[in-house]
Amino acid sequence: MNMTDTIRSKLTAAFSPVDLNVIDESEQHRGHGGYREGGESHFRVEMKAAAFNGKSRVERQRMVNHVLADELKEQIHALSLAITGLDA
Repeated sequence: MNMTDTIRSKLTAAFSPVDLNVIDESEQHRGHGGYREGGESHFRVEMKAAAFNGKSRVERQRMVNHVLADELKEQIHALSLAITGLDA
């Protein structure tokens, strides 16, 4: 399974989002720190889920970072998040 699929699978299991986009933006960072040939190092996640209702931006980010902790330690160099609850 590639990293995009891993992220999608873990976030779906944890948050049951109504909308989820996982975008590998690694190629845009060629020549910058953390870039690896073949990509899978820089990601953007756009997600909307009831689990984030009433949560601050920082709380939402912490929730996602907790679910992806292993990947953030080992493989993901950068993770950009655009996450909202259904109440947004």
